[in-house]
Amino acid sequence: MINRAILVGRLTRDPELRYTANGAAVANFTVAVNRTFKNAQGEREADFINCIIWRKAAENFANFTKKGSLVGIEGRIQTSSYENQQGQKVYRTDVNVDNFSLLESKNERNSNNDQKKSINSSNGYSNSNDNQTNGDPFADGKQVDISDSDLPF
Repeated sequence: MINRAILVGRLTRDPELRYTANGAAVANFTVAVNRTFKNAQGEREADFINCIIWRKAAENFANFTKKGSLVGIEGRIQTSSYENQQGQKVYRTDVNVDNFSLLESKNERNSNNDQKKSINSSNGYSNSNDNQTNGDPFADGKQVDISDSDLPF
């Protein structure tokens, strides 16, 4: 059987780090993942996916991420249920995280908080700053003319 989930998104809040009675670290967090299509109003919607991570990885995740962090998550989907105080059965679906990646540096995260991001359907996210500040001469999306004599081969 295969049960794998891979997510790329931003944290909706700071991870909530707790410890079990046995001393095992556990962190809960939610990742907002944009859908690849737009709704009838032309807006992009997001799915909010609950995740749980355990032990040392939970402590590291909680120490190095915060609300708005761009993360990659790899894990498995896990369902559970419990009875609430009113006696109703409540079902949960979480991603039990096996691995995670921090997808932006601390400096990028801080600068991204100050800039608006726009979504470009051909290449994902692109910053709205000019190409001089990020060092990418192709960031503006304009075509560059290169003659055969300019090529090194």
